[in-house]
Amino acid sequence: MQIDVLNSKGEKTGRSMELPDEIFGIQPNDHCIYLAVKQYLAAKRQGTHSTKTRAEVHGSSKKLHRQKGTGGSRKGNIRNPLYKGGGTINGPKPHDYDFKLNRKVKDLAKMSALAHKAQENKIVVVEDFNLTAPKTKDFSTVLNTLKGENRKSLIVVPEYDTNVYLSSRNLVNNRTVILSDMNTYDLMNSNVLIFTETAAKLFQEPVEAEA
Repeated sequence: MQIDVLNSKGEKTGRSMELPDEIFGIQPNDHCIYLAVKQYLAAKRQGTHSTKTRAEVHGSSKKLHRQKGTGGSRKGNIRNPLYKGGGTINGPKPHDYDFKLNRKVKDLAKMSALAHKAQENKIVVVEDFNLTAPKTKDFSTVLNTLKGENRKSLIVVPEYDTNVYLSSRNLVNNRTVILSDMNTYDLMNSNVLIFTETAAKLFQEPVEAEA
């Protein structure tokens, strides 16, 4: 996949970059994407919900009245789940929602998400940001030039940069991640995928190593 490299003003620099078809040109596997997104969202759940059973609620354990001869129904103690203030039957208890997903499935899901973005022409490669100081206004101007107004964007940089992070963290509908932290959910949740030039070049390294 051949893609032009843009500058911070959204203009072509005259350079282009080849993104490997082994990643960006595959047939996307939507089921793997579904599993990866499901696992990501499940792992974010705290799972701290808890209800009290009849053994945990406060109240006497004395039987309310004798079993037979009253003309009423049989009753246990006041902590019976059928009474107000009684325990909860089969209520939620703290537990972990995360589940295991094989590494190959995760990798295929991420490549499938990248392939979707490539097919929809939603990938932008821009020259590396050279921010001398954190400045949200300047970063926002560059970002709007590249992606347009009111569109979710995911900016991928090769490594952590304090100025880029501080400049981008307060922007609405924007997320900045380093390449190693890029995940399927963030890819699918963005309208525009913006790579810095150095980050995009890292995709070529495995192909060159194999050659």
